[in-house]
Amino acid sequence: MNGRVLIIEDELELGELVQLYLSKDGIDSDIASTAEAGFGLMANNAYDLITLDINLPGMDGFEFLQKLRQNSNIPVIILSAREGDEDIVLGLGLGADEFVNKPFAPKVLVARIRAILRRYRTDQDDHNTGNIIFGAYSLSAEGYSLEKDGSRIVLSTKEFEVLRFLVQHPGTSFSPDDIYQAVWGQEYGDVTSVAVYIQRIRRKIEDNPTIPEFIVTMHGRGYLFDKGKINNES
Repeated sequence: MNGRVLIIEDELELGELVQLYLSKDGIDSDIASTAEAGFGLMANNAYDLITLDINLPGMDGFEFLQKLRQNSNIPVIILSAREGDEDIVLGLGLGADEFVNKPFAPKVLVARIRAILRRYRTDQDDHNTGNIIFGAYSLSAEGYSLEKDGSRIVLSTKEFEVLRFLVQHPGTSFSPDDIYQAVWGQEYGDVTSVAVYIQRIRRKIEDNPTIPEFIVTMHGRGYLFDKGKINNES
């Protein structure tokens, strides 16, 4: 599988180990030892995915991710020695797609990277269904983007996939398990991540996230995208 990954890791030996396993799998990669160096490489190169360490000198991984998500939806896998739930929730809340605890088996990490790249490309190829309009928003399944009045709303890969799933099934309620299976498939993860992504999406599309109009909570049943908010589908 072709692809290019940016490894942001201040432990050189670990970064080189990940790079070696990626190379064996046919995936090119570059290594940056700091977040600042990562942005420098991104300015001159195109990447399909980022693996991101949290404990970095200077700008840490969370700061990098927050800044990245201001203008990019590139998939991000956080690699961290921290095991606290609060760090996982924060990372996912800032737009990470996966959270992998150190130490990890390089083969397992490469398998996750390969799965994300495959799904991302498949989604781009298979969802060429035009734009879905709701309110002032236009969701392009083909372009993998969301715009409001012509201005792009930056979503992470998982945020987009969750939103697209709900928008493509308006008026149908889905439990967190339903959404997790549809978006995450058989990949490792935690179904509680769904609520984190719903909250992030609401903050980006709802006028008042505490009283959502688009993504409605159906108590005891899950989440539903209000069918009445769909203007047209082309």
